[in-house]
Amino acid sequence: MKSLQYSIVINAPKEKVWKTLWDDETFRIWANIIDEGTYIKGELQEGNEVQFISSVNGYGVTDYIDKLIPNQFISFKHAADTKETGKRGREKEWTGGTESYTLMEEDGVTRLILNTDVPEIHRDTFNERLPEALKQIKILAEKHSE
Repeated sequence: MKSLQYSIVINAPKEKVWKTLWDDETFRIWANIIDEGTYIKGELQEGNEVQFISSVNGYGVTDYIDKLIPNQFISFKHAADTKETGKRGREKEWTGGTESYTLMEEDGVTRLILNTDVPEIHRDTFNERLPEALKQIKILAEKHSE
């Protein structure tokens, strides 16, 4: 696994950024940049199991929410790689990795920091797609805060 970190400044309060990150409608827009058709299955609560699944290819990852502080921080632990819309296991490419989102606000401006572990084979793809996804989050959050 390769640990990657990305950051972006968003002209919106952290509550708007959080809503943009995790509301189904906006999540699907920015996550689509990373993996086409991605959606979340499950409720975002500390200790819960959630799945990130592509509706296009049926592949995804089952995560546990390790830590959640609403509007500030969420950390996921990749527990299993899945296929067939989360119904079956597959090779353990992502299993064991982590992903976290940190929001820090000052005067209505939020810095979003994304830390993620990716398989080495996907490093270049994620180095290309994650910054684009963060730009989309910025556009959506700033639009929704007007």
